[in-house]
Amino acid sequence: MKLTVLRLILLSAAFLIAPLTRTEASTKPDLPPRVAQGQTINLSDHLVKGKITIVDFTSDYCPPCRAVSPKLDELHQRRDDVAVVKVDINRPDVRKIDWQSPVAKQFALRSIPHFKIFDGEGKLISEGNEARDTVYGWLKR
Repeated sequence: MKLTVLRLILLSAAFLIAPLTRTEASTKPDLPPRVAQGQTINLSDHLVKGKITIVDFTSDYCPPCRAVSPKLDELHQRRDDVAVVKVDINRPDVRKIDWQSPVAKQFALRSIPHFKIFDGEGKLISEGNEARDTVYGWLKR
C-alpha cells in the first residue's frame, strides 16, 4: 500500500515538473507559433531542430509587420526546411508598438519587423538587415 502511494506521488510530481523542463522541438507546427506576448524569452526554446528557423519580432500595431505576416505564414507552410516563429513584442495591455516591453528591451529592438535566422543546429547565422534581405528574398520566390 505504501509503495503504491509513493509511486502515485512520484508519478504526479513527474507530470507537474515536465512542463517546466526544456524540450527541443523537432517538428514544426502547421502555422508559425506566436510567442512572448511582450515577456522575455529564451529563443533556443522555440527553434526547430533540423530546420532553418526565422524568428520574426513583430507587433499587431506595426503596418509593415502586418503586411509581411501572411507571406511568412506561406513561407513556413511551403518550405519543409524552414520554420517561422513570431515573437510578439507587445504586452497584452499595450495598444501601440511596445518598445518598453521586456522582450523589446531584451533584444534591444529599435525597429520591426526584425529577423534572426538560425540554422538547423540552433546557431545564429544572420540578423538585422542581412536577415531581412535574406527573408525578403525567400518571400519573392
